[in-house]
Amino acid sequence: MRTCVVSMVAADSEGRKDPGVRMFRRERSVPLRGSAAALCNNLSVLQVPARNLTHFGVVHGPSAQLLSAAPEGVPLAQRQLHAKEGAGVSPALITQVHWCVLPFRVLLVLTSHRGIQVYESDGSVMVYWHALDSGDASPVQAVFARGIACSGHFICVGTWSGRVLVFDIPAKGPNIVLSEELAAHPTSITDIASEPAQGQDCVADMVTADDSGLLCVWQSGPEFKLSTRIPGFGVPCTSVQLWQGTVAAGYGNGQVRLYEASTGILHVQINAHARAICALDLAPEVGKLLSAAEDTFVHLWRLSRDPESGHIEVEHCHGECVPDTQVCGARFCDPSGHSFAVTGYDLAEILRFSSV
Repeated sequence: MRTCVVSMVAADSEGRKDPGVRMFRRERSVPLRGSAAALCNNLSVLQVPARNLTHFGVVHGPSAQLLSAAPEGVPLAQRQLHAKEGAGVSPALITQVHWCVLPFRVLLVLTSHRGIQVYESDGSVMVYWHALDSGDASPVQAVFARGIACSGHFICVGTWSGRVLVFDIPAKGPNIVLSEELAAHPTSITDIASEPAQGQDCVADMVTADDSGLLCVWQSGPEFKLSTRIPGFGVPCTSVQLWQGTVAAGYGNGQVRLYEASTGILHVQINAHARAICALDLAPEVGKLLSAAEDTFVHLWRLSRDPESGHIEVEHCHGECVPDTQVCGARFCDPSGHSFAVTGYDLAEILRFSSV
């Protein structure tokens, strides 16, 4: 089969003035008590349509800030969660906060240098704590958990050792069980992404990434099965997403690469940013891809699959500059990609953008 590989550079503009392409405008920001930490993927968003609210989660050193905001950006509630302390004299730093939407409940997962904390969705009650075992780590090696995703009734969390911990989540209550450890990565996990398998058997529905740039595609189930290994090329993969069998991976050299999940074939290579990518996100209903990087730019792309060749095609839709800011997180605020939010290091607010 012929592989279509395309290289393209994102223009610092709003793309083609196609009347069918929605442009975006800046909305009222959501204030933070402190700035976001300089961590990749440092923003989690949970939309609650029934209450017309959007929840935001941002890491700031040893704490995570949870905020609820109305559509106009007015903050309605704030909560701070702290990393559970363990052995050691230094404070435990949080590495990521992420909402996991399971088929039967929504949980908030917080990772740190000490372990993994699982809360009810509003952060009010911690229902599970898993301490990291540093027995295999050398005295100079940092121990941490990072990379969070859910697949079916499992929550998967990456670790510094390259192992991925798989937790079996009950329909209710705190009886969470560590059911499996996936050992396919030689270096620290950077990010994990998943998409619903939609009832299909033998469909890869989760991808894990590491500091070496290696991607592993998995089929979830009672026992997770490794489906595809996509080799790295000497650059860390900092953020990853999965959409309709396509892996979207962002790298430390500013590239976004789109691979076929089932085969590992590279379809598209985008020279998207001038500096390291810090976040990718997908609006699954419409195939919009959001990329953010340390070059102060956030770009939106539209993904589609050619009906004849089956190859993935990419169109640049919009570019947004956040001046003098080291962007560290970006997420869509709805599954249709009509709005998105951005965080930046030393920026005491969450920037919000919506389509015109």
